Amino acid sequence: MPPAVENARAAKGAAAGQAAPQAAGRIRLPAKLRNLELLLLLVACLINASAILLVQLGALKRVDFSLLYFGVALSVLVIGLHITMRIVAPNADPFILPIATVLNGLGIAEIYRIDLELHKSGWDSASVKQIAWTAIAIAIAIAVILIVRNHRFLQRYTYLFGLGAVILLLLPMIPGLGVTVYGARIWIALGPFSFQPGEIAKLALAVFFAGYLVQHRDSLSMVGRKVLGMRFPRWRDLGPILVLWAISMAVIVFQRDLGTGLLYFGLFLVMIYVATSRLSWVLLGLTLFVGGALIASQVLAYVGDRFQNWLDPFSQQVYNARGGSFQLVQGLFGIAYGGIIGTGLGEGRPATTPVAQSDYIVASLGEELGLAGLFAIFALYLLFVSRGLRIGFAGQDDFGKLLAVGLAFTLALQCFIVVGGITRVIPLTGLTTPFLAAGGSSLVANWIIVALLLRLSDTVRSQPRMVI
Repeated sequence: MPPAVENARAAKGAAAGQAAPQAAGRIRLPAKLRNLELLLLLVACLINASAILLVQLGALKRVDFSLLYFGVALSVLVIGLHITMRIVAPNADPFILPIATVLNGLGIAEIYRIDLELHKSGWDSASVKQIAWTAIAIAIAIAVILIVRNHRFLQRYTYLFGLGAVILLLLPMIPGLGVTVYGARIWIALGPFSFQPGEIAKLALAVFFAGYLVQHRDSLSMVGRKVLGMRFPRWRDLGPILVLWAISMAVIVFQRDLGTGLLYFGLFLVMIYVATSRLSWVLLGLTLFVGGALIASQVLAYVGDRFQNWLDPFSQQVYNARGGSFQLVQGLFGIAYGGIIGTGLGEGRPATTPVAQSDYIVASLGEELGLAGLFAIFALYLLFVSRGLRIGFAGQDDFGKLLAVGLAFTLALQCFIVVGGITRVIPLTGLTTPFLAAGGSSLVANWIIVALLLRLSDTVRSQPRMVI
């Protein structure tokens, strides 16, 4: 056999020998990811079951297995989502689903504990409603994973998502449909059910922002005049940020919801910064929002009251006023009473704080789990957000990058707004803590975020030479 032929065959054999281990590695990687996820899910379910048992032993001094049956049903649903990913998204991130599961479970356990203190039981109790909404939310997440096989599919409907977000924001303003709860008109009522469309609107806005910024990134990032080393946009390019500022201010004025306005505007600022890498957009946006909020605090009574409660909560006059700082102060006392290690699940008095199961569930958990328990919960949020950001920055397409960053930042900003308000870092707003607080619309929106991040991570890991 000629030497050239022998060399060619040897090279071909060597290449095949190298390709075989690489192919085997690609085959083994999805199995390892899903096995790791399954192990973490089992640990998460064990933590959730233990939390419910501790609540019962602390509050009832006995074990009631009725709620545990519901917990088993939720665990089956979560395992069903895991099996779905083994089939249609085998390369998805293995940490996101277990983190969401344990946070959701801890929220159910604490809501159940508050129900016991308020002597609520049966189908009317907040904990049973939270379990039902969790089941609906996980089922919707499974549907999203099955329907959205590639995130680029969403980019085709950029402006449709934008229109949908506007419609959702306007729904609470329709007479007969929108209802006012605790002074904020952000809910719609459909028979016995109520829903907060703004929670779904934030997802639609994230998709719209990602698609819009991909299309107009060049004009937003490369054109403008330099001032003090920073390139500021032209007046004609200020339209998007002015429109979003106007929408945020309208939410604050007409729906009386400071937190949601801040959430929408903050989401847009971060996404436009990631798309353009221009700090000037952030400076302009912060100037607009802070200026608008200060004006609103002087013109709108409820915004002024929020600022007053924040600045001087321990004043007797502010404390006793209608809509005063009573809730804020009680939450601070609850966290302080918990100390470092807490009173123990079922051993505190979290219901002393008004609306402890929703707006103030962080204070309730702080009382019973202590500062150590809160830090563990915050660490889970940080890990969730960091995985979302890694998914975004590891992606090769700009739309997926912006969408992942936007979804992760939405959850991060919402946590900051809630926890910052409870601890007096910023004025208190009416947002819910993701996965923990009672509320069906919030749960559905957050589990959709989980599904979209899982789909994005599967796409990123399926790309060659991408490791996250």
